[in-house]
Amino acid sequence: MAERQDLRPILIRAVELALSGDWDSAHKLVDDIEGDPTACWIHACLHKMEPDETNARYWYRHSSQFYESYPDPRTELTAIKAALTY
Repeated sequence: MAERQDLRPILIRAVELALSGDWDSAHKLVDDIEGDPTACWIHACLHKMEPDETNARYWYRHSSQFYESYPDPRTELTAIKAALTY
């Protein structure tokens, strides 16, 4: 698996795609990244947008984040992007 720093551009791109409404492309970017908490968080948020609560909650468990923390997925994606681009 790539190092966290190497994943950052991919994760930022996934967030940007999700924010622009391209859910499928965003999902394809994070679908195969396992073990990275931020990738799992993005994946969880995407399933929250779908909406697929069961699948979202699965990915939240792997992200160390909480389903209930952000009622609005767009706000959550903006927070994820801020964390990635600090």
